[in-house]
Amino acid sequence: MLLFSPNHSAPFAREIARHLNVSLGASEEREFDGGEHKMRALEDVTGQDVFVIQNLCGDEHASANDKLCRLLFFAGSLKDAGAARVTACLPYLAYARKDRRTQPNDPTTTRYLAAMFEAVRIDRVIVLDVHNEAAFDNAFRCTTTRIEAMSTFADALAHELSGDGVVVASPDAGGIKRAQRFRETLAARLQSDVGFAFMEKRRAKGVVSGETLVGEVAARDVLIFDDMIASGTTILRAATAARRAGARRVLALASHAAFQPAAACLFESEGPDAVLVSDSLPIRPPFDTFLPDKLRVCSVAPLFARTIAALSSSASPGRDPRIHAPS
Repeated sequence: MLLFSPNHSAPFAREIARHLNVSLGASEEREFDGGEHKMRALEDVTGQDVFVIQNLCGDEHASANDKLCRLLFFAGSLKDAGAARVTACLPYLAYARKDRRTQPNDPTTTRYLAAMFEAVRIDRVIVLDVHNEAAFDNAFRCTTTRIEAMSTFADALAHELSGDGVVVASPDAGGIKRAQRFRETLAARLQSDVGFAFMEKRRAKGVVSGETLVGEVAARDVLIFDDMIASGTTILRAATAARRAGARRVLALASHAAFQPAAACLFESEGPDAVLVSDSLPIRPPFDTFLPDKLRVCSVAPLFARTIAALSSSASPGRDPRIHAPS
């Protein structure tokens, strides 16, 4: 087994490598005129099971497209160099929200993305909390493994939540199944019943509406659970509705901290009491100033490490365990 990572994702990749008790494979990255680049392995990959770790969220250092191209070109070079199997490990998958047509002639970019992975002969994809599971499964024809951060969040919160009076809430109807799985995971950790609620939400041309909270939350701790936070408006609406309904405390949990400037509203008085995210994406300024009181980071590096170890030790390259929370 060999692990590689482009420089953009190296800090998170090193954490995964530490949990696996290995070092990242040596590689070289070079920049050229016109924004072109290359990355090559400096180790022999012939016959090796290779894992490449790269988050695909654009930031001030590189766009999503830049990161995607680096991943694809490097994966292609690994196959050309004789790697037996190449796995793309994606803490964050770009274009996962553009999985269907909402306007005439819209692209279904998730499907095009999958075709690019096939073109460079990527054998397998590991992805954390993809936005639309069904669309992802339908788009990718290579072996895929979806993992979820819910066990990481449940472990982080189990010591501070009482057995009674806890409700998991989905901020919209589309996330109900995901939130229900988290409710089940948390109930098992607490060895107690956990309630459930969800928000009505409608989105048309970027405008969000709907104010109804369905479920009993009065005098309870409400955990709003979603796959990602970008502008924060969806979480803020749910937090406001929960407080209006008499919630004792409101926490927001999301795997991906894809914070846009508008998400600063979550850390004002109207926002949740605390926001918990994973380290799938680095916390960028100014949001790092909210650490560790209003903003808490729960590492999913151990989860990725356990998943990689399980897949690397599997006898069959076609094996496709759907790993939510390896113990």
